[in-house]
Amino acid sequence: MIRNVAGSVLALAGATAAVWSPFRAWYDGRHGRDYAIDELFTGITDAKGELLGSMLAPFLFAALLTLLGVVLRSRLLVAFAGLVVLGFTVLWMVRVGQAEGGLTIGGDGAGLGDGVANAFGGGILLLLGALVMSGRSRPPHHADRPPRPTHPTLDGPPPEDPSTLEEPRAHPGASAPYAATQTYDVPAGDPERERGDPPPKS
Repeated sequence: MIRNVAGSVLALAGATAAVWSPFRAWYDGRHGRDYAIDELFTGITDAKGELLGSMLAPFLFAALLTLLGVVLRSRLLVAFAGLVVLGFTVLWMVRVGQAEGGLTIGGDGAGLGDGVANAFGGGILLLLGALVMSGRSRPPHHADRPPRPTHPTLDGPPPEDPSTLEEPRAHPGASAPYAATQTYDVPAGDPERERGDPPPKS
């Protein structure tokens, strides 16, 4: 919770610095809002761009991503917003360096101004905010069935899991309780012999 709050504060501060930077001097006293966004791909000119079509546009997009990331507690969105700010700032520096033949830093308003510093600082704060944030907290995992009690309760002993019960093994020396019945054929005897009558005389 604390990490999310601290990361959100850093991210919002970085987004604010990035959005404010086009209203400051970027190079030779020229503000960032005076650079058209399409000049980053075609080349820097002296023409003054419109406000919503200037360097303010990508930074407003990054600020919107930051707000969504803070609300959703998404570190990925906040980090992507920081990369957008830093990426467009570096691209602007490359294009201006090509147009001017190099970049200079002067203390009398010449060269790079504080608007570039605000853009860089805002992008770094956004990345730091994404690193500090802990993201969403995952809900605890619940099992599909309640755990089986392991101690006796008032309702009686705990039920046993039938899957864990083993069938009783028969003793190797034990015999079957009932033997198989067998039939025998007894030859019938001579009835005269059984009466003891003497054999007939010839």
